[in-house]
Amino acid sequence: MIVKPLARSIGLIVCGCAALPAFAQMSDNGEMIIRVTEGQSAELERLSDAALASEPVSRLDSDPAVSLSRLGGRGLDPVVRGQGQERVDVLLDGMRVEGACPNRMDPPTSRLSTALPQILEVRTSNRTLRWGPIAGGQVIATTADPVFGDSGTTGHLTVGGSDNGNGRLVNGSAAVGNDDGFVRLAAGYEEADDYEDGDGETVRSAFKNSEGRLDGAWRADNGFHVKATISRQEERDVKYASLMDAPKTDTDMARLELGAPVANGEWNLMTWRADVDHTMDNFSLRDAMMKMQTDSETRTRGARLTLDQALDTTKDIALGVDVESNDWDATMYNGMALDNVGSLLWPGVERDRVGLFVEGFHRIRPTIQLGAGVRYDRVTMDATRAEESFTMKPGMMAMTPGGIYQTVYGVSDTEATDDNVSGFLSGEWRFSAIQTLDVTASRSVRSPGVNERYVVKGTAWVGNPDLKTEKHHKLELGLTGQQDEWHWRPAVWIDEVDDFVLRYEPSPDVIRYTNVDARLIGVEGQLGWSDGTWSVDGRLATVRGTNQSDGRPLPQIPPVQYTQTIGWQYHGNSIQAEWRLARRQDRIDPESGLDPSTSPGYGVVNLSGRHPLLDNLTLSWAADNLFDKTWAPHVSREDVFTGDAYRVNEPGRTFKVALTARW
Repeated sequence: MIVKPLARSIGLIVCGCAALPAFAQMSDNGEMIIRVTEGQSAELERLSDAALASEPVSRLDSDPAVSLSRLGGRGLDPVVRGQGQERVDVLLDGMRVEGACPNRMDPPTSRLSTALPQILEVRTSNRTLRWGPIAGGQVIATTADPVFGDSGTTGHLTVGGSDNGNGRLVNGSAAVGNDDGFVRLAAGYEEADDYEDGDGETVRSAFKNSEGRLDGAWRADNGFHVKATISRQEERDVKYASLMDAPKTDTDMARLELGAPVANGEWNLMTWRADVDHTMDNFSLRDAMMKMQTDSETRTRGARLTLDQALDTTKDIALGVDVESNDWDATMYNGMALDNVGSLLWPGVERDRVGLFVEGFHRIRPTIQLGAGVRYDRVTMDATRAEESFTMKPGMMAMTPGGIYQTVYGVSDTEATDDNVSGFLSGEWRFSAIQTLDVTASRSVRSPGVNERYVVKGTAWVGNPDLKTEKHHKLELGLTGQQDEWHWRPAVWIDEVDDFVLRYEPSPDVIRYTNVDARLIGVEGQLGWSDGTWSVDGRLATVRGTNQSDGRPLPQIPPVQYTQTIGWQYHGNSIQAEWRLARRQDRIDPESGLDPSTSPGYGVVNLSGRHPLLDNLTLSWAADNLFDKTWAPHVSREDVFTGDAYRVNEPGRTFKVALTARW
């Protein structure tokens, strides 16, 4: 077992130090150049539009650099620039959360709030290190503070539904307060039956999801502020197109944020916890001859202290420390009475991380800004139940996770310690009145995830405790321009990865992990036009991934993807047509077991609109997959309990409608 005094002691020190400047005053000029804080307010997206999303993360699917891996109606898993799962971090209002299912039925994005829609942002480059280095991408979700105006109350109520799968939803919020403090209560419920794809085939995708959330904030005259949030989410009877379903998943989250001005900037402290309990089985929602059930949980505790300062009118600096503790445990049961421990999928895995960062930005000329940062993370991991025994089936010989690691990889020590050093250099050069060149060079070090290092499903699916850390060396160049009614941004990037963690199948239904060298190269582009009433926007993304060690493609790389939108808006009314295109993907790695086959190209048309009916009542509607195509993105999910890789088709033609009232 890992002894945790270092992380916990630093956490106490962080809390103690944070109290010292709590009542510091604003600087004389009242300005703070750096305003990045954990609970930052953001412009709230239209709640009625967000209500039309099948799951909050599906709103990112219009970006061709993002693909979503589907296993059912919930649990969409984002793939950013060809990298997914453990390479995509998810932060909810600054909280880093983890899923509780070894098969990723509940990826971290399934924790996104449906009761109170959040602003979503995808980051692909290290332009700050305060939330950790970026290996593949970061999905940042921010909940906006309520806006009261002249009234001391505000809120919303949304009801909606869809025909394909008979979806129903209702959510609402109510807040009281003012700009100096508020209390807000939000809740939501959504359910759906199985939907049909374009061929009329039923896809296992039914679910029920409910959520309750309470948050509040208070700000003193001297700028000191407190923010707090507690929430509970309950998912029930979630069906998946795999061998197992998830009859029950409960998530409890809490966060507390403190901050205040100090000198020419501000300090901020945030602490959080997230507990997820998950059950998956093969008999609650379907018939099964031999029952299996896995009970799993994850516990996350974290704290982050940051200090932002403006040294003068041209120089900003930020530094901070954060600590995080994670515990994963998953036990699979089988047998007639489900009383036999069939495997320790997560054998009591513990991870402690302590991180330190410092970064600064200097505007050396009005048209040129440079930035740099460095971050150190010490990560320790161990499987505390590695010597506990289990029998794959009643009457079979007992085995232990530690013994399996030894047999498969020749590894006897399950404890791992990583010293990760990451950093970045960035530059922005406005070389003309209409164009800016931005360049970012970075090194991001990622410790292998809980599945990659420690998962044990008998001898079939086994993590490798001896894996090295992934080292991403990334260079990105982008050209941002705007003139009159036009805007554009082409970009090119390359990511050279040392010790890329590759999941592969040495034989059918056998999953292993190893380190290889890899290279990913991508090109993206955006071109748009708008005159205030009409708008046209086109986005392109392509990525090529290569296993440099073996000279073959990396698995799970999306094809060339393009999204074209045409929109109209007038007096609050808006209508948008979206054409989503993908090329055939025939550059795959059949030896990985992750790419079931080459994938055909597709073209899908979506329509949506929004119309104010009254001053405080809005109608939103959408017609997804208008021409009822049968399609699926190239990124696929492998059912680790059967070893089958397959693609889950997206819904066929689906009509959605929602009414939102605000006050």
